[in-house]
Amino acid sequence: MPTQGHEEELGSERSYVAELYTRLDAERARVKGQYSAALRGRDGSAMEREDQVRALGKSVQRLDVADNGLSFGRLDTLSGEHSYIGRIGLYDEANEFEPLLLDWRAPAARAFYVATAATPENMRRRRQFHTRGRQIVDFTDEVLGRPDDGERGDAALLAAVYAPRGEGMRDIVATIQAEQDEIIRLDHPGVLIIEGGPGTGKTVVALHRVAYLLYTQRERMERQGVLVVGPNPAFLNHIAHVLPSLGETNVVFTTAGELVPGLRVTADDTPKAAKLKGSLKILEVLAAAVADRQRLPKDPVTIELADVTVQINAETAEWAREEARGSGRPHNEAREVFREIITYVLTERAIARIGKDWLTRDDREAWEQLREDLLEELAAHDAFTAVLDELWPILTPKALLAQLYSSHDRLRAAGADEALWRAEGDAWTVPDVPLLDELVDLLGPDKPADQTAERERKAEAEYAAGVLDVMVSREDMMDDEDHLFAQDLLYAEDLADRFLERDTRELAERAAADRDWTYRHVVVDEAQELSAMNWRVLMRRCPGKSFTIVGDLAQRRSVAGATSWDTMLAPYVPGRWAYRALSVNYRTPAEIMSVAAALLAEFAPGVQPPESVRACGVQPWSKQVTDDELPAAIEEFVRDEAGREGTSVVIGPPGVPGTVTASETKGLEYDAVLVVDPERILADGPRGAAELYVALTRATQRLGVLHQGPLPEALTGLTEIGTPVRAGNQR
Repeated sequence: MPTQGHEEELGSERSYVAELYTRLDAERARVKGQYSAALRGRDGSAMEREDQVRALGKSVQRLDVADNGLSFGRLDTLSGEHSYIGRIGLYDEANEFEPLLLDWRAPAARAFYVATAATPENMRRRRQFHTRGRQIVDFTDEVLGRPDDGERGDAALLAAVYAPRGEGMRDIVATIQAEQDEIIRLDHPGVLIIEGGPGTGKTVVALHRVAYLLYTQRERMERQGVLVVGPNPAFLNHIAHVLPSLGETNVVFTTAGELVPGLRVTADDTPKAAKLKGSLKILEVLAAAVADRQRLPKDPVTIELADVTVQINAETAEWAREEARGSGRPHNEAREVFREIITYVLTERAIARIGKDWLTRDDREAWEQLREDLLEELAAHDAFTAVLDELWPILTPKALLAQLYSSHDRLRAAGADEALWRAEGDAWTVPDVPLLDELVDLLGPDKPADQTAERERKAEAEYAAGVLDVMVSREDMMDDEDHLFAQDLLYAEDLADRFLERDTRELAERAAADRDWTYRHVVVDEAQELSAMNWRVLMRRCPGKSFTIVGDLAQRRSVAGATSWDTMLAPYVPGRWAYRALSVNYRTPAEIMSVAAALLAEFAPGVQPPESVRACGVQPWSKQVTDDELPAAIEEFVRDEAGREGTSVVIGPPGVPGTVTASETKGLEYDAVLVVDPERILADGPRGAAELYVALTRATQRLGVLHQGPLPEALTGLTEIGTPVRAGNQR
């Protein structure tokens, strides 16, 4: 029963937190007023005004999300002082240096997460609030500095891990553990690898690290933004709320299949094709495929001009090709060098023939005029352009790769394996995306497309200027002093900024649409699945090599994925990356983890499984069913879980109705999981055991297994229940 003293202190804390919310509301009203004024403002240039509006808009967003659990608790020092820790920092209105609430990322707040009974960090007590909306329901105290009392209390943590799962990942800002906090605040400017088994919180730690970096390096980080790469769209939806809940929005979320703007690819490849495309050796194939399209004519090609007929022979084309290749330009840009050499040879030959017997080198003016006439004629000559298109065509990444895949001859010419052939060359798969990205650099811009975009941009600017002229001319005819003229609302410089220079989209939207955008920081989740070519794309996106890499080598399924972190990173940051491991499993209860650990020992005997922070008291079970009985057994599980709070999923091998594959659940968690046909999952390719390991470790409370054949020997610790069920029967 709560004591009178506890109730009195609870009332005091409620009053203080209520004051914090009053201060929050006042600050939000102040910033919103500034935001509204900035929208109406006319001081400074259009660029300065838009920057001010964006900055104030983000401040409003940060203040809005603080409504959700504003304060987590308080720290009491040995000297009797105390400070409150929360989602954002709030200061006394009369004294901006007096914090009413410390931002959880501030250095002074660190002890709230790392202090223990044995290492109290000069703190006497940690108080954690239990809140509902804006109201403190209760609090728990932990007295520090008493080694005999053990490590940090875990009431708040256990409440969080036992809570039913919702539709998305929750932030852990109120319950960050010491090993997690050390990683979040790690002062390492380059590549950081966070490795941990299932349920160790590596993903959410990485996201909180992004929030911490945005807090400590806001100006630099917000200018370029952050890229977060996840394994699939469902995973990105799952984590999408975490950073906004911490007030951070300058983040682009994407998958490996979306790294080229305009593409959303989810289809996979055969293991052999994926391995070939994921290796850096494919770069030689791509270069050879481009070179194969830079052709020489088998026979001389005749070009009929108005006054003379000339020919392009193999020798001329070869000279032009060598000069173009030697220019170092991308293929499409090097075409101009190729064209110039061919044009030079043809005009010189034409001049020699046309001017024979009457034109000498001393007739410079006539000579130059004849050359200009020939150049103009060749530039407009359809047959000449057609020959150039045949010998040195303008290429796009998609066209080149599709034509390569669908042609046995072109594959052989490029030295490629026949495993890359497919009838529909443009049926893109995820491993194709880094190849298409590489070809952007190999080929260079598509000049005709760029010229069309430039014409459209100029047309928009001319239209805007015309609209302004019309509005101004009409104002000259008005004499109503109270009329709000167009010039009061719109300036010519604003139009120029908007149509010619300024891009008013939010940073995340602009970055996602721009293949050449470079990010300040990149987070890569399930990084063990990425190929060497994937890493080449990502390193190109972040020249500063600032990465947080999250993964678990034991869960690798892709044949093109990482076998070691050093092998994958050595070409880019040799010996210059930091490694941190997470060892505590906050998701999977001990009963389920023991089953998964037995499987892990079979296929990765050198890997230590994470230690579960809790047991749930529910034993995982298995049941053998026949093929006819399987649908009814799945329906029974779904029906049972529909009546419970939380989430559930049925995981099976590809093609089983009513199931998803383990790959589709990577990074996700559910209260209950049913695994179907584990023997078939194990048999599905070289990484089937890793796939089954992923499936077994998605559950936070309950795990069941339906098997048709004998239960795989690796799945020990399951309680076999009943006999094979008949359709419609209950367990």
